[in-house]
Amino acid sequence: MTALWTWDDLVLASGGIADSVEPADDITGFSIDTRSIRPGEVFVALTDARDGHDFVPNAFKAGAVAALVSTTYGRKPADGALLRVADPLKGLEAIARAARKRLAPDAAVIAITGSAGKTGTKEMLRACLSPHGKTHAPEKSFNNHWGVPLTLARMPREARFAVIEIGMNHAGEITPLTHMTRPHIAIITNVLPVHIGNFSDGETGVARAKAEIFAGLEPHGLAIIPLESPHFAKLSTAADAAGARSIAFGTTSLANPWAKRIVVGQNETRVTVSLDDVEADYVLGAPGHHLAVNSLIVAATLHALEIDITTALEPLAGIEAPAGRGARSTIEAAVGPILLIDESYNANPASMRAALAGLALVPRAAHPRRIVVLGDMRELGADAPRLHTGLKDAIDASGADLVFACGEHMRALFDLLPAAKQGAWGATSRDIAKEVAAVLLRGDAVMIKGSLGTNMAPIVATVRALGR
Repeated sequence: MTALWTWDDLVLASGGIADSVEPADDITGFSIDTRSIRPGEVFVALTDARDGHDFVPNAFKAGAVAALVSTTYGRKPADGALLRVADPLKGLEAIARAARKRLAPDAAVIAITGSAGKTGTKEMLRACLSPHGKTHAPEKSFNNHWGVPLTLARMPREARFAVIEIGMNHAGEITPLTHMTRPHIAIITNVLPVHIGNFSDGETGVARAKAEIFAGLEPHGLAIIPLESPHFAKLSTAADAAGARSIAFGTTSLANPWAKRIVVGQNETRVTVSLDDVEADYVLGAPGHHLAVNSLIVAATLHALEIDITTALEPLAGIEAPAGRGARSTIEAAVGPILLIDESYNANPASMRAALAGLALVPRAAHPRRIVVLGDMRELGADAPRLHTGLKDAIDASGADLVFACGEHMRALFDLLPAAKQGAWGATSRDIAKEVAAVLLRGDAVMIKGSLGTNMAPIVATVRALGR
């Protein structure tokens, strides 16, 4: 693997002090987790959920080439090269800023935020930009206060395109991350009732927080915003205040780009996009109206970068829903094949509706029964009861035959359902996992979705364990 940093450059970038030992090998990356660290990477001893300094010796045993540690850390016998800073997170942020600064002047940095669809849009952009130059993007949803600097620190200096995902739970969290990223293009996928429990003014506060992404735009940067959002005016005003040009995407002819056609099939979605009088037909390798809308962002970005959208959108045919975000797999159980739709990574009212709409497209001929397993949606504040029970119409429209639910708020929704549709309710996902698995029959389609904090993974694992 090509060296990412020299030791001298890394020390200078961090603002820290090198220990007496120097790395024996090239620096090829950074890691904050000793369980997944690879040889050649620098271990960053963050003090977040746990104190990373406790794992420095393990990092070196796993092949770390160096460790970014606090000045107070005491060297252990098995330790290798140490880079000492006052605060490892601040040191990582300094390295991130240096990585951004060393990009070539003609490189394009793209930042994405939004209540939903950030990761999927990032992956679509990665797929479509990669044929046109070296493209850097995070491997996972590394979009928080440590994920963004980690992504930037890992960025090769020769990157032609960088796609950075930025998330938030509270006001003020995006601002420092967008200033660190300094994007040329800033994207807001949508503004939805997500994390509204952290905002006294609900969705309005969420929109204001998302609009912070424009604060870090490079001069004459581009803002890409959703025309059909009820918060469009607020987002547009924020973009104008930042001196940005704006592009508004949507599904009506008032938008540019706009989707002239969206046809959602069982395994794919076909789209026709119109942008500045250029039309392009393309296929998404996964079903979903929401995916089609987010693909308009990709078209807008490519067009802004002067890449021909009539051919550059072709890689989207290879896009598949990732694990936890709509991935579909056939479980060869003893009773026969079962279709598992894994939406377990996270949930909000809009993504719940999108997932249920996707289930409605599963053909009855191949899958006679549709089973839904839902967990609580978190951080919805005082609106949580209404937003949970409000999903009943989406459940009805999905054609769900049997519904399982877990969590305090899902209990109210579960109780609204006819007795014939009620599978079981439990306080936690583990309380219903075995009951879900026990009812599954040959040909069933089972969709599992809930917020990350509700932890729907045990149910997914139990269904997968049915495979022979």
